[in-house]
Amino acid sequence: MIGHRFTDFIPNNEDGGSFDNLLKIFLQLVTITSGDVSEALNWMNELDRQYNITDDEYGMGDFIDELKEKGFIKENEEGKSLSLTAKSELSIRKQSLEEIFGKLRKSVRGNHRTPFSGQGDEITSDRREYNFGDTLDQIDMTDSIKNAQINHGIDDFKLTEKDLEIEERDYKALTSTVLMIDVSHSMILYGEDRITPAKKVAMALSELITIKYPKDTLDIIAFGNDAWPIEIKDLPYLEVGPFHTNTVAGLKLAHDILRRRKTNNKQIFMITDGKPTCLQVGARYYKNSFGLDRKIINKTLDQAAICRKQNITITTFMIARDPYLQQFVREFTKINNGRAYYSSLTGLGDFLFEDYIRNRRKRVR
Repeated sequence: MIGHRFTDFIPNNEDGGSFDNLLKIFLQLVTITSGDVSEALNWMNELDRQYNITDDEYGMGDFIDELKEKGFIKENEEGKSLSLTAKSELSIRKQSLEEIFGKLRKSVRGNHRTPFSGQGDEITSDRREYNFGDTLDQIDMTDSIKNAQINHGIDDFKLTEKDLEIEERDYKALTSTVLMIDVSHSMILYGEDRITPAKKVAMALSELITIKYPKDTLDIIAFGNDAWPIEIKDLPYLEVGPFHTNTVAGLKLAHDILRRRKTNNKQIFMITDGKPTCLQVGARYYKNSFGLDRKIINKTLDQAAICRKQNITITTFMIARDPYLQQFVREFTKINNGRAYYSSLTGLGDFLFEDYIRNRRKRVR
């Protein structure tokens, strides 16, 4: 009788000490350590001691030498410390993209679907007459020549504007996005690392836009007591500080950035795990970490209303499930007419990715 025979699973450890496998572990650890290469390598040595991630033929010393040879890390001028290279930063972003979003197909244009027809790269079966502003690649030359023959005859052949026939295409919108990342102390409070998933999502989103939506723009803001823009290459080094949460400062900076963008579709993604607890009043900081301070909350809600007037949608990713915080987020979302997700650390990337892709429900004129 044909059947299945079950035996004990013995993992194949032939590639256990290979450079590629160790590199994946190293890139994960160096993200957690905010770019501290020495600390990441110390952790790898401890993992090797406990779980034998290398073998007798290929040890941690060989791995470190190969990291240097292949340009993933470099020594400083004194040779006393190690740092990441641009190659490592790119590898971290690519690994984050694969981990969170999976493999994506490259596209030369933005690929955000909408229910509207217009300029895009997917041809539909609809046809129409030529209008001023249509591009050459939208013209159906075969049908246009056929129209010219019917309208003018073969003996006196000519192609006029009225003969041209346009292929309708699915409109592909462009979007400007600002991603706000909370770096207040609560992002590592109670021993839970919330900043690493936030960094991974930011790196994955930046790589996604670079690869699949090259005409879209992404700006990244870190906010604590204040708010400041950071570059994509700085993400692996982003650290939590002894900060309160000044959501108002982050939203003001995000709004100012989007105001200068020329695209019609604009949105803010805000990743946070706590309530607004800080506000700058003149030269001093007004802080209150106990409960929801009405003075701070009102200023935060004002920013939600301002963004709504400017057609800027705010999507809040709340890494917390406290009922009173959820009530604040619901009020904030209602005023902005935005969206909110109460996400776990593991589901953050899925929520953000899905919302980014489908946020093409309308064109703003």
